[in-house]
Amino acid sequence: MLEVCLLGTGGMMPLPGRCLTSLMTRLNGSSLLIDCGEGTQVSIREKGWSVHDIDIICFTHYHGDHIGGLPGLLLSMGNADRTKPVVLIGPKGLIRVVEALRIIAPELPFALEFMEISGKEEVIRKNGYVIHAFRVSHNVTCYGYTLLVERTGRFDVERAKKNQIEMKYWNRLQKGETIELPDRTLTSSMVLGPKRKGIKVTYCTDTRPIITIEEQAKEADLFICEGMYGEKEKQQKAVEYKHMTFQEAAYLAKNANVQQLWLTHYSPSLVCPEQYMEEVRQIFPNAKAGKDRKSILLEFPKEE
Repeated sequence: MLEVCLLGTGGMMPLPGRCLTSLMTRLNGSSLLIDCGEGTQVSIREKGWSVHDIDIICFTHYHGDHIGGLPGLLLSMGNADRTKPVVLIGPKGLIRVVEALRIIAPELPFALEFMEISGKEEVIRKNGYVIHAFRVSHNVTCYGYTLLVERTGRFDVERAKKNQIEMKYWNRLQKGETIELPDRTLTSSMVLGPKRKGIKVTYCTDTRPIITIEEQAKEADLFICEGMYGEKEKQQKAVEYKHMTFQEAAYLAKNANVQQLWLTHYSPSLVCPEQYMEEVRQIFPNAKAGKDRKSILLEFPKEE
């Protein structure tokens, strides 16, 4: 199962009751963060979660409302006795930007490991997550992220017997281990059936709607998407500054056939997102206006 919490939903500047943009997930004791705007660590504490177990931090881009909360978060993680390395993932320039921010957090009790993305798409496997980074369309280099939690196939006794695999190896192979024997190599594919449907979450902000987003979000369990503007009269502003409207996000969700859509990254001028949701739901019925610390527990599909 995957726990998901939308820590902050604000764009540009924090407001009372609205932290800047950030998403946190928890999987088997390992936490992942996407973006770290001002107020992120406060929102984590208000949620009742811990900063200690954050193993991976992904950045969409380096505008201040997406990364300004990082120094304080790192200091808090150090004060929480974090010693394991933390992996930072983001567009080219990640090392330079983070080291500049660390002028107020120069000494940490844990190492930072940097993974800079340079291509249009990149796949990273870490701590049970399959992280798909994909380029979106903003006025600086910016990426969206799809998080996959894969699920192996069922153990197939007949397949194991057909491959003449001794029972003493079954448990290890079922857990994904590869076993080297003197005369052959045993792999999990020799005892498992086809992969089953896993869990999929797609997250993107600061972008115009493009086909790549639709492709990445295809049949996602949860699609969290920027809705900078709810007002129709701000369509041209969205185009000019390379952001997205509620309606555009809804069409992406509809075309991608996702299970549900959460809107986020609101303009400071957007006081009450809910007032625009009726029209949004006419496009995509299972759309919701995100709010700080909105959460969900995603589980693997029940099998028939």
